[in-house]
Amino acid sequence: MLQFSSRAVLLGAVAVLAAVAAPAPANAHGTPPLPRGDQLVITVRNAGRADGTYVLRCHPSHGTHPSPAAACAALDRRTVWGRDPFAPVPPRALCTMQYGGPATARISGTWAGRPVDARYDRRDGCQVARWDNLVPLLPVVRARDEHHPATAGAGTRPS
Repeated sequence: MLQFSSRAVLLGAVAVLAAVAAPAPANAHGTPPLPRGDQLVITVRNAGRADGTYVLRCHPSHGTHPSPAAACAALDRRTVWGRDPFAPVPPRALCTMQYGGPATARISGTWAGRPVDARYDRRDGCQVARWDNLVPLLPVVRARDEHHPATAGAGTRPS
């Protein structure tokens, strides 16, 4: 009986070592899969030079985002237990009628182990504040007349 349990332990140890030493499965292109973790895809539209789609990975910071370290740091500061850093404006919030321009953004992916699919615009004061709270993850956007000096004086007569 002692000989049988020694063999069982030895076979069990060999099986565990073989499973640990086995290579990670490759995808269809023969490359190992990406590690799981915080990864976001940010798509910005109608924001001028900032338009585009960016990938952001955090811990460590990298990706195609223009400022990955700053964006990750901003998200880390906003990530608090029990609060969603991507939460929409509450349905009955009182918002100013401040229009922040036509810029829109979508953030999707995974943050802090949770799925993210958030949409942003600048149609009123609450939405502008929600956007601005995520700068530099989202780009700084100014009112349209600040971007186009030719329209800044619209309504005034030339001297």
